[in-house]
Amino acid sequence: MITEVLRPPRVVLRRDTGNWGLQTALHRRGLGPVAGVDEAGRGACAGPLVIASCVLRPGDAARLDGLTDSKLMTPAARDRMFDLVRARAVDYAVVVVPAAEVDLMGVHVANIEGMRRAVARLATHPGYVLVDGFRVPGLTAPSMPVIKGDQAAACVAAASVLAKVTRDRIMEDLHGELPEYRFDVHKGYCTGLHGRALRDHGPSHEHRWSYANVAAAGIAHGLRAPHRVALSVAAAAVVQNGEPPQ
Repeated sequence: MITEVLRPPRVVLRRDTGNWGLQTALHRRGLGPVAGVDEAGRGACAGPLVIASCVLRPGDAARLDGLTDSKLMTPAARDRMFDLVRARAVDYAVVVVPAAEVDLMGVHVANIEGMRRAVARLATHPGYVLVDGFRVPGLTAPSMPVIKGDQAAACVAAASVLAKVTRDRIMEDLHGELPEYRFDVHKGYCTGLHGRALRDHGPSHEHRWSYANVAAAGIAHGLRAPHRVALSVAAAAVVQNGEPPQ
């Protein structure tokens, strides 16, 4: 049996609609509500992975003026937009995947699973889902990956703001618990400051041991990787070889 993939009909997008054009076109073709999905923390070696989904009203472009990729916004602008998006969105959901779960599943699998959860938690079931960057199988609605989606689609940009601000605040809170790592500055990403802290203090319970730099710092301090990392290595071997490792 051949299964057809639901794709939006071809439409002409006007340049003057900016990052609202794609989701507006989908709405006009009867494929709304349109949800955007994005993550924050994929490249970090400490702290959680945070994924958000968001559904916006097509007519809210003026009220959400300045909405774009969260990485292109100043912290003050992100905080302002975070409050606006939460106030104006039709619906949104935020999923926090702890470092331990990232280690256990691997960051890519954890990201995809988090995106599924974020869409499933929406009370407003979407007619279509736009995902930043890559295809996500198993969503509860038809979907399409959008290259640089956080710049091309407003709902994805809104999701990126929700995810990044949520994660930044988590990392700032972790700084109070683990001030020696300066999570308030680098937010768990692999900067020179973070690397020096890892060399000086070794990994914390918030570090991702499945990342090579964290594992190397742990070994240098005479620490053993948590059992979760051994499990993730075994799982990767199953996927690669098609059979359990000996």
